Amino acid sequence: MMDAAALHAGLVTIDTHVDIPWPPGPSPFEDGPRRVDLPKMRRGGLGAVCFAAYLPQGPLTPEGHQAASARALAMLDAINGMAGGDHGARVCETADAIEAAKRDQVLAIIPAVENGYAMGEDLGLLSQFRAKGARYLTLTHNGHNALSDSSNPRRDLGDGDTLHDGLSPLGREAVAELNRLGMLVDVSHVSLQGALQAARTSKTPVLATHSCMQALCNVPRNASDMLLDALRDCGGMVNVTAVPFFLKAGAKADQVTVADYVDHIDYAVKRIGLAHVGISSDFDGGGGFSGWHDAGESGNMTAELVKRGYDAAEIAQLWGGNFLRLLRVAEDHAA
Repeated sequence: MMDAAALHAGLVTIDTHVDIPWPPGPSPFEDGPRRVDLPKMRRGGLGAVCFAAYLPQGPLTPEGHQAASARALAMLDAINGMAGGDHGARVCETADAIEAAKRDQVLAIIPAVENGYAMGEDLGLLSQFRAKGARYLTLTHNGHNALSDSSNPRRDLGDGDTLHDGLSPLGREAVAELNRLGMLVDVSHVSLQGALQAARTSKTPVLATHSCMQALCNVPRNASDMLLDALRDCGGMVNVTAVPFFLKAGAKADQVTVADYVDHIDYAVKRIGLAHVGISSDFDGGGGFSGWHDAGESGNMTAELVKRGYDAAEIAQLWGGNFLRLLRVAEDHAA
């Protein structure tokens, strides 16, 4: 059996979804209470992370939208600040830059925005997010917004089962603008109808940056077989997430293992092919379990994949190669 530790050290490893604490919390430069900080990334051989400016859903009002956009811009500034000084990290806005960071032994910071609520009804904000390095937008979170229905309506905000029957007209415009800017369209949290419409509407592959398999854990938030097939058919991918109750129904963190996580990878690989599957954690946003509690334990994922019989090239695809391919398609389209 191949040496998993040696293999892991040579990989371009990308976690495609990690939250940051907000208001600004513990320092990202110290090995502290965050599940992902720069010391833990180094210890765990995690070379690149998509750090998301996460917006909880609020009221669909001008005031709500203004507050959300201000927070998103401030969070993107904080994410960019993680690469300041001599901490051995840099913001990487292209696939080539991520690979160069690996060669230079520098950590790659990849900004993103979670929840289209951040742009409200102003498409122009998307170019501002892109200017601050954002490479994808998650169209919704929990609760319908101006762009799309969510897989989890917020009854406390007055949501019915659906608001737009999937994507709104503004949502379709947002997808086109994201394509133009070279940002990927993320359908994690989006209703099935909205996600399928996004996959058909987008000129570049869409992805779910942090979703598990509904066939293995039947919660609305997870990716159904129908969605998995649509992600494959548009050239996109699903990145399995480490949130315990998306991996095993009703499970707590200490009952979930790396093996349970890789079961979801196995399922997706068999259903839609290895080229359409990747890895994410949603650390600091609910992710983490026994064996992958934080970024410092990322090598355990590679060890389990080796144990399951994946070869070096396949593991390289799962850990980052497939996501880099999607970034390059988006970059080429924008160019």
